[in-house]
Amino acid sequence: MFLYNITLQRATGITHAIHGNFSGTKMQEIVVSRGKILELLRPDANTGKVHTLLTMEVFGIIRSLMAFRLTGGTKDYIVVGSDSGRIVILEYQPSKNMFEKIHQETFGKSGCRRIVPGQFLAVDPKGRAVMIGAIEKQKLVYILNRDAAARLTISSPLEAHKANTLVYHVVGVDVGFENPMFACLEMDYEEADNDPTGEAAANTQQTLTFYELDLGLNHVVRKYSEALEEHGNFLITVPGGSDGPSGVLICSENYITYKNFGDQPDIRCPIPRRRNDLDDPERGMIFVCSATHKTKSMFFFLAQTEQGDIFKVTLETDEEMVTEIRMKYFDTIPVATAMCVLKTGFLFVASEFGNHYLYQIAHLGDDDDEPEFSSAMPLEEGDTFFFQPRPLKNLVLVDEQENLSPIMSCQIADLANEDTPQLYVSCGRGPKSTLRVLRHGLEVHSHIHTNTLSSFDAYIIVSFVNATLVLSIGETVEEVTDSGFLGTTPTLSCSLLGDDALVQVRDINLHRLLQSCMQKCNDSLLVVASSVSDLHALVQGQLNEYTERKEMSADVVCMSLANVPPGEQRSRFLAVGLVDNTVRIISLDPSDCLQPLSMQALPAQPESLCIVEMGGVEKQDELGEKGTIGFLYLNIGLQNGVLLRTVLDPVTGDLSDTRTRYLGSRPVKLFRVRMQGQEAVLAMSSRSWLSYSYQSRFHLTPLSYETLEYASGFASEQCPEGIVAISTNTLRILALEKLGAVFNQVAFPLQYTPRKFVIHPETNNLVLIETDHNAYTEATKAQRKQQMAEEMVEAAGEDERELAAEMAAAFLNENLPEAIFGAPKAGAGQWASLVRLVNPIQGSTLDQVQLEQNEAAFSVAVCRFTSAGDDWFVLVGVARDMILNPRSVGGGFIYTYRLTGGGDKLEFMHKTPVEDVPLAIAPFQGRVLVGVGKLLRIYDLGKKKLLRKCENKHVPNLVTGIHTIGQRVIVSDVQESLFWVRYRRNENQLIIFADDTYPRWVTTACLLDYDTMASADKFGNISIVRLPPNTSDDVDEDPTGNKALWDRGLLNGASQKAEVIVNYHVGETVLSLQKTTLIPGGSESLVYTTLSGGIGILVPFTSHEDHDFFQHLEMHMRSEFPPLCGRDHLSFRSYYFPVKNVIDGDLCEQFNSMDPHKQKSVAEELDRTPPEVSKKLEDIRTRYAF
Repeated sequence: MFLYNITLQRATGITHAIHGNFSGTKMQEIVVSRGKILELLRPDANTGKVHTLLTMEVFGIIRSLMAFRLTGGTKDYIVVGSDSGRIVILEYQPSKNMFEKIHQETFGKSGCRRIVPGQFLAVDPKGRAVMIGAIEKQKLVYILNRDAAARLTISSPLEAHKANTLVYHVVGVDVGFENPMFACLEMDYEEADNDPTGEAAANTQQTLTFYELDLGLNHVVRKYSEALEEHGNFLITVPGGSDGPSGVLICSENYITYKNFGDQPDIRCPIPRRRNDLDDPERGMIFVCSATHKTKSMFFFLAQTEQGDIFKVTLETDEEMVTEIRMKYFDTIPVATAMCVLKTGFLFVASEFGNHYLYQIAHLGDDDDEPEFSSAMPLEEGDTFFFQPRPLKNLVLVDEQENLSPIMSCQIADLANEDTPQLYVSCGRGPKSTLRVLRHGLEVHSHIHTNTLSSFDAYIIVSFVNATLVLSIGETVEEVTDSGFLGTTPTLSCSLLGDDALVQVRDINLHRLLQSCMQKCNDSLLVVASSVSDLHALVQGQLNEYTERKEMSADVVCMSLANVPPGEQRSRFLAVGLVDNTVRIISLDPSDCLQPLSMQALPAQPESLCIVEMGGVEKQDELGEKGTIGFLYLNIGLQNGVLLRTVLDPVTGDLSDTRTRYLGSRPVKLFRVRMQGQEAVLAMSSRSWLSYSYQSRFHLTPLSYETLEYASGFASEQCPEGIVAISTNTLRILALEKLGAVFNQVAFPLQYTPRKFVIHPETNNLVLIETDHNAYTEATKAQRKQQMAEEMVEAAGEDERELAAEMAAAFLNENLPEAIFGAPKAGAGQWASLVRLVNPIQGSTLDQVQLEQNEAAFSVAVCRFTSAGDDWFVLVGVARDMILNPRSVGGGFIYTYRLTGGGDKLEFMHKTPVEDVPLAIAPFQGRVLVGVGKLLRIYDLGKKKLLRKCENKHVPNLVTGIHTIGQRVIVSDVQESLFWVRYRRNENQLIIFADDTYPRWVTTACLLDYDTMASADKFGNISIVRLPPNTSDDVDEDPTGNKALWDRGLLNGASQKAEVIVNYHVGETVLSLQKTTLIPGGSESLVYTTLSGGIGILVPFTSHEDHDFFQHLEMHMRSEFPPLCGRDHLSFRSYYFPVKNVIDGDLCEQFNSMDPHKQKSVAEELDRTPPEVSKKLEDIRTRYAF
């Protein structure tokens, strides 16, 4: 078995975000890393939308990212610390739209290791040096400079190692132009290591250490080190030199402290807390991320606590000495991994979980009545300030980027009867969790728009059977009567000619003009076809008709002209579709006007044609005009619902390299529209599709919208790239904003983290279990609030009773939405959980059962029992008083519910106590299999509880999953891979007859066939194991124990071993696997979803020839286009097990973004042309998915 890996949706969770002028212009961009992907985003300052400019797979783990610019430079470079054992410096090339590797310096082994640098990066704010550090011991400093040709140079590494030292964070200190300085949060564990009593470990203090790079002597010195009182978690650089006082802010538990050299005393300020917080008051509070904003005259920091509250932090200075830290509550947003404040006044927030946001900073919060806290205010040691959280006031949400991370579980099924299956994905964490339904298609926003400017459209013309309506686009869209159009007859076509003339083609004599169509081109040439099968060409001026008419061999059904190339007067070609199933390309050159150049035969009659220029790269011509230079494509829509895309040679007019896609059951109409500055084609059949080029790949994506009949491109001020379209008998104005997105999403909110869900086969409802650790149930929350309110009243003196009672009442009535403000943290060992019954189409909750405090649901199954007739039951496995570390559990239960009311209600039957956590439940032959801790048991339904029928005690650690097929049960263990168990009915025994030879920490598994299992582990590998053909499951377990020991098993396990047929490292933890088809009529594929929000598929090759081709392509790509951050592709895909029988489609698809001459050389090695290689890549994608 040979498989090919295709990523359908790249990971959406963001691990790092930095901002800077990467393209060298005044515009600021954001570079984010998504695990093993580097992405460049540009927020549009006018619309506030975030556009993705470039996404690159780096085939390595990005551990740190930093932007830097050389002194006096205008362009930012990107430094990447990864698991490759190399430091890599990248530059973004806007002309090619790609990252170019400028430097790659090797310093250590590959992999994420303790003492190999890569985890921490710090840059000198003046861009003179960069420090790259490991978690332990090693730190290297590289000096950056420029040579005579102004190219970036990098020095040899200078060592700043210190043994037995753990590093928590590193930043560059802003010291102006003195010797570059780096500040480190460190801990020396040498004494703790040598002290067996453990006393030294308890007393070890964290230190703040400054390293100075002496540019004169060219080496690094440990300048200064100081022990810290609190345990710090990260540092913030304070602007220095002429901009500020320099030094660092240390964010630690409950405090933020300012430190600097010399006579500067430490300034510390407690972190304010929420008033009347339900959290445990003993729990410390920390800042988790920050952003710095600096202008010529001032600077401030935005720091976010782990509850999501943002504080604006400013420093008061007196002659270079900092006198106080001031903090003011700014706003509350979801907890972020990174925040970036841009010069345009935007705040980009990369959320830990849930969607990412772009906010506009509307106010700096200086003049509001929010109290300001200062380090100068007198406070008892251990006391802090209190503030009242509130909805957004200083920030305005302008855009959000959908983020699926973390995908906890996923099922693919067509529950809404739409022909194409939907992906039902439960994702998110805590109160921000959602159940999302993903459908393949582009999201469509409906607008009605206004505009006045002439670079936008001014009229919409709608033709009816017996009339023509002219709408003007102003503040609103309204009818115009004096447009000069004849309104009483139908308009067959109309066009703008030159700057101020409109042309209307009317049907004067229905008998003579049976069909008629017309095309315009760059406002200067008009071609009219009347179906007496002749063509007229008119050139602007006095609309003088060319003397020649072109007699065609058959009736003309459709035509298309290309847009005029920049700097030319007219278009070169006219494409004409004829009734005899051909398309002809005709020259419009004045020297040989209307001469046929080439033709192509079609499988059916053409319905419409469209010539567009796509796949271009931005170029500037001599006058500085920006334009794109791409390829000309002729798109042909046929009457049988097929779209053909053919390359049109811009010189000779030859047609070559045709690709076909079936779009739907109706004839395909084509319309040219503009998308993100490039031409695109809107194709309409029974579904509407958009064909566009995005990041050097062609996408043909359906629109998630009702069927459209007709459309036209549309531009207005609010909607620069819109589409105006007719659907049934209404006029719609649409905008497509999320280009490149594979799925559009509908999200339904949940209360706790969704763990698993099952589909009820009869009603298609979902049964979902949600469980949160460190959380309160609703009942406990209400109880705690009541208790706190009573305490407030009791604590007040006699004369303040009334006031206290009012405050308590206000506190009880106040209800902040947890999705924004976060849920209260209850402490370790506290669990909240519920079972929910959801209608997947409306997303409505039909029924929900709240479990008691400290009961945590971990598994769910829906099944029937032979003993109970046709009733459906839901079984939920629950743990009681579970503590994660060190692991202990107060027992477990299996709750049994009957589905009543046509599957809309959960009726509680009984609960069965068990000794350990039931982590897996599966129906089996009219009874159920339950994994209780490490025991595998069969239960049957009883009146008062479930009755135990049979058990097996030989699974080594913990049963995490159960799959059944026939008499076989396949059990996955938490760290020992898979076990094949046979149920022997006559003896009522469960007997392990085969297992795997590798330890695998299985997260999820999936049955492929009777002998084959696919499994994924928590380190990001997918493997497929198969029982050898001679495996017998007819084994005896010897109850007497007389058998010789050597017959018992092999390698301490079962006597038969499964063999590995596929190993592949995805690079993200896979939490769901399913074998399914994704498109109607497609072949089956193995779909996986990852913790970071990625969705991918593994598909089998159908022929040896294909496999051979892709194997060679992958091999050439590895050598010609090595991964961006210096990791070796083969060793990345073999991180834990050598990659076996899988070809990486992500690498193969980078073929399209290579230089044309490299593409040519690789294609020649494969005996193909570059278009043939891209066609193969596209074909294997469309055969299985999208």
